[in-house]
Amino acid sequence: MNLLDNIQYPIDLRELAEEQLPQLTRELREFIIDIVAAKEGHLGASLGVVELTIALHYVFNTPEDKLIWDVGHQAYGHKILTGRRSQFNTNRQLGGLSGFPKRDESEFDAFGTGHSSTSISAIVGMALAAKLKGDKERQHIAVIGDASIASGMAFEGLNHLGVLDANVLIVLNDNAIGIDPSVGALKKYLTNVKKGTAKEENIFECLNFTYTGPVDGHDLKAVINALREMRKLKGPRLLHLITTKGKGLKKAEENQIVYHAPGKFDRNTGELAKQTASEQPPKYQDVFGHSLVELAKQNKNIVGITPAMPTGSSLKYMMEAFPDRAFDVGIAEQHAVTMAAGMAAEGLVPFCAIYSTFLQRAYDQVIHDVAIQSLPVIFCIDRAGLVGQDGATHHGAYDLAYLRCIPNMTIFAPMNEMELRNIMFTAQLGIDRPLAIRYPRGRGNTESWQSSFERIPIGSSRELAKGTSIAVLSVGHLGNKVTEVLKRLGHPKEIGHYDMRFVKPLDEQQLHGVFKRYNSVVTLEDGCLAGGFGSAVLEFANEHGYSQKVERLGLPDTFIEQGTVEELLELSHIDEEAITRCLIKLLHEVR
Repeated sequence: MNLLDNIQYPIDLRELAEEQLPQLTRELREFIIDIVAAKEGHLGASLGVVELTIALHYVFNTPEDKLIWDVGHQAYGHKILTGRRSQFNTNRQLGGLSGFPKRDESEFDAFGTGHSSTSISAIVGMALAAKLKGDKERQHIAVIGDASIASGMAFEGLNHLGVLDANVLIVLNDNAIGIDPSVGALKKYLTNVKKGTAKEENIFECLNFTYTGPVDGHDLKAVINALREMRKLKGPRLLHLITTKGKGLKKAEENQIVYHAPGKFDRNTGELAKQTASEQPPKYQDVFGHSLVELAKQNKNIVGITPAMPTGSSLKYMMEAFPDRAFDVGIAEQHAVTMAAGMAAEGLVPFCAIYSTFLQRAYDQVIHDVAIQSLPVIFCIDRAGLVGQDGATHHGAYDLAYLRCIPNMTIFAPMNEMELRNIMFTAQLGIDRPLAIRYPRGRGNTESWQSSFERIPIGSSRELAKGTSIAVLSVGHLGNKVTEVLKRLGHPKEIGHYDMRFVKPLDEQQLHGVFKRYNSVVTLEDGCLAGGFGSAVLEFANEHGYSQKVERLGLPDTFIEQGTVEELLELSHIDEEAITRCLIKLLHEVR
């Protein structure tokens, strides 16, 4: 009998005898592997916590007891056991389940996650709320990985929790890896704890936690027993589990970085789906990584910094070529930005590679430590715009707006790989203020991209096509869609196209020419319309007394959920069809 088929909610799970649970463990792993092999998603993290997931819902009275999964990459088993098994094949798809815990999706998702290191603060807040309401029995559990617990925000939560009598259990899922291998002194400490060679004092006990561990996280009986004992206790507690990311699929255990989110694969062998052999343009992240190495060979002052994303950002190439000049600081975006500022203050040329959605976490440092002091930190902002199936927590929708309002900031969005290379080259020649270079997830559009470096004048744009009535002003990679649309329309003489590329400072000379020549202006960006590039153009037009119609195309004032990038571009009305409809409408007005 298949046990998983008869479990809709944790209340069904708790009806099983404990000796039946190992069978359920096998079935749950197989179910996750089957779905992710066909539909894609985050694999390794969820496979690593199958025993823990079953044990938590078996021992605790969820959803009455509150359970938060830090980041949420590992929550697939949780979703399957909490009423969403029949829908799980829609995971991360348009209109389907979110790839992360989400409060409005299920009462079992106590708190929405997607970024790391938020779980401890959130669970402390919930525990204090229960105490203020007079509820002393409710349990509060946060599951956090060893990479995430090293983050500053997690330490802030631990520091506060240690002096409270709040009813909180922290489960430390120690697998020595986040997306890339964990780094830092805490990782070394936890490794020594596992080996039994740590110093006598336990760091968590010093912070006033009741500590248990380390426990084998794949020994289901041991995990259940440990949770039962911890449940009897009050106050701050920490259970230290040792797990293997990708457990149960040999390929995922052997190559944990690739199988974090492997794409489609053979569910029996674990072999990745074969990619087509045809030549493709490179990913923007790889253009950044390889170009940085080229530049670093010529400029000894160049250094690279990333907060826990050496593979995702392709800073790994710099780390391989110049290990003493490239730094993975762990999940510590604030530290990464201020460390870059310190390096810039001492004459180095720091390239800080960071995802758009993660730079949000260091906003004060961008303003206080970098921009106010006009330090020439170069922010290489990956995953700008819509990123696809990771959804609202990961779209790089806001960087243009939240950076544009900061004095001293220069913002550049390359339309192609060569512009990315050339602005990197320009920046390391010497700039007197911070520079943000933002580029999307995915591939460029040029196979022969490794051209000679050329300097780009700051605040300059490019006229790609001259028109008579309608000007399209684009920033970034979306400009290539305009090029395709104009080609499909037969290059109408009425439409001009400008690659503005600098959002700040704007090329005002070019804009004066545009507003004097054209009757209508269309702006196009893959960032939020509120406060973005189109807003900057409207502000320019208002300031200089231009009254032409300005049609702004960009991301709407709403949180955009998961789906493929093309699906989300269509929903946001910035795909090729939407651009075409906009231009045809304007053409009818002028002809």
